[in-house]
Amino acid sequence: MAGGLLDVKGLHATVEETEILRGIDLHIKAGEVHAIMGTNGAGKSTLASVIMGHPAYAITAGSIQYDGEDLTAMEVHERARAGLFMSFQYPSSIPGVQVGTFLRKSVAAVRGEAPKAREFRKELQAAMGVLGMDRSFLGRYVNDGFSGGEKKRLEILQMLLLQPKMALLDETDSGLDIDALKAVAEGINSLSKDSGVLLITHYNRLLELVVPDRVHVMIDGRIVQSGGPELAQRLEADGYEWLTPAL
Repeated sequence: MAGGLLDVKGLHATVEETEILRGIDLHIKAGEVHAIMGTNGAGKSTLASVIMGHPAYAITAGSIQYDGEDLTAMEVHERARAGLFMSFQYPSSIPGVQVGTFLRKSVAAVRGEAPKAREFRKELQAAMGVLGMDRSFLGRYVNDGFSGGEKKRLEILQMLLLQPKMALLDETDSGLDIDALKAVAEGINSLSKDSGVLLITHYNRLLELVVPDRVHVMIDGRIVQSGGPELAQRLEADGYEWLTPAL
């Protein structure tokens, strides 16, 4: 299977000479949401980091095609400009940098030019409306003293402004209360109408709000099972032990 927005074939990757990914195949089209679930240490976050080009990881075999191009030939900033976006499990704080300034500079960096002030305000207002965020948020320092839900909302706000072709979301639902989870899900659903989304999660609760086209289970660096939303429901009920014979 090929020809998608993101085509990963036979991907092997290591960190400090330890193999983490052991032959990953993944194909995501524009407008599709794929969820990856799995045990701790299965390689889920590593997969997202390798796709985004994190320098700590080395690809030892396989390929990653993005929008018909060899993604591995691109630097991290080139991948971002080409429409890749990654949210992090543990977003960093940036004391002294206001959220509004951070967002405008992020948009300028990806688009290659600063957005016009009036147009940017309109885009920002619309995106904050989707997430139910107050404008006072823009004057705070990036992730400085933020709750877990505020950090994740900021990442989704950034995503909505950047409008990536492909979003890699690493445990975006971690630590969210019900209201924050609903807001984050609304943002993901808004993007996924036209873009590809790869969701990494441990729980089915997000997938009840963002219904995936495909669910993949990773164990020990491999995708051992794929299916529809019902697969996530079974994992929630039965765990992963029933899948171990697939290894």
